[in-house]
Amino acid sequence: MTTYYYLLSSEKFLLEEALEKEVLKERTRNYAEQKKEIDFWQIKQPAFLDAPEMKEIKAKSPDQPVAIISTSKQFIVWLKLRLEYVLTGEFEAPSASIPDPLASLETVA
Repeated sequence: MTTYYYLLSSEKFLLEEALEKEVLKERTRNYAEQKKEIDFWQIKQPAFLDAPEMKEIKAKSPDQPVAIISTSKQFIVWLKLRLEYVLTGEFEAPSASIPDPLASLETVA
């Protein structure tokens, strides 16, 4: 199993107000320059929130949640320090309750 760290906020805050797109775009560029494998993902309506062990986090999460998920705890801590009004935590996957850590419940129209 792998430990995944997450930062969770509303879609409006994280994608429109916090300019997180720019941070992720810059980090992606930096990783490409260093030939480093991507270890972070942006997930709308993350499915891991439906796991029984995430019940308390789901209750605190905003409508239309977006998660930044990473295998780098340092990256998530850095994002948390940069932003306000976000939830952070970690989970192990794959597991019986979280078979795909990057799954989304967002429906494609």
